[in-house]
Amino acid sequence: MRRVLLAVHAAREAAAKVAASFAAEVQVHGIEVCVLDSDAEALRAAGLQDAHVVAAGPGAAAGCELAVVFGGDGTILRAAEMCRGTSTAVLGVNLGHVGFLAEADVEDLQDVVRGVVDRSYTVEERLTVDVSVTVAGEVVATNWALNEASVEKAARERMLEIVLEIDDRPVSRWGCDGIVCATPTGSTAYNFSAGGPIVWPEVEALLMVPISAHALFARPLVVSPSSTLAIEVVGEQSTGVLWCDGRRAAELPLGARVEVRRGRETVRLARLHPASFADRLVRKFDLPVAGWRGAAERRQEELDR
Repeated sequence: MRRVLLAVHAAREAAAKVAASFAAEVQVHGIEVCVLDSDAEALRAAGLQDAHVVAAGPGAAAGCELAVVFGGDGTILRAAEMCRGTSTAVLGVNLGHVGFLAEADVEDLQDVVRGVVDRSYTVEERLTVDVSVTVAGEVVATNWALNEASVEKAARERMLEIVLEIDDRPVSRWGCDGIVCATPTGSTAYNFSAGGPIVWPEVEALLMVPISAHALFARPLVVSPSSTLAIEVVGEQSTGVLWCDGRRAAELPLGARVEVRRGRETVRLARLHPASFADRLVRKFDLPVAGWRGAAERRQEELDR
């Protein structure tokens, strides 16, 4: 039996209603629907019936061909945690603001139903990062991220003093608010807000962007996907916090060392439409493109002359 997992921003009544409507339509076609125990009550209240309830957490998506997400990018990142390490792809339906990770908007629900039923979607493998924290030579925390790992100051009134290292070589020391280590997928998230470059998702690279650094050389860097980025917390009173995708945190005492490298596991994102990444940028950020003439239009103008 075909099976899909629903992941829903359960605090939004509209998300639960749309998810319940989607579930009813795919169930007609013999597709079993699984829901997370944390979402089950909201979905039942929205009219969902005959769903299999699974415990939320890593591996919840095992055995499902898709995790269909109804919410914003935060809900998609939550689903990615449960799909990582499985063959399950994440298909996002945006009910948030920008929703850059989402493939469809709520108005496209019938297209989503059709794509799932017909299996007319494609799947992209997205690069992730693995993160480790070492204190006095001992690994005290490990984590991972799809978008970014950020090292940030712990105290609002103090700067964070860090030394950046790339591939076992020191690059610079800064006083700053933090530093973002992002993937191409995360280049449109925190990295973008901090002034980093937008990188097409098929480019394999790691990105590093300082946040409010007090230094002459504090520019965004793009490095090889095989490189290792390391950040050491230095200074007499400097402490920080490591955030992975803005969801999972670890304290960084003075002397902590954070290493960021290409992840061993990818995250699979499902796509319904073959639109280019440039089109996605224009749509999501509402970029002005008035006056553009494509190659076909220019050729027609030449023929008309």
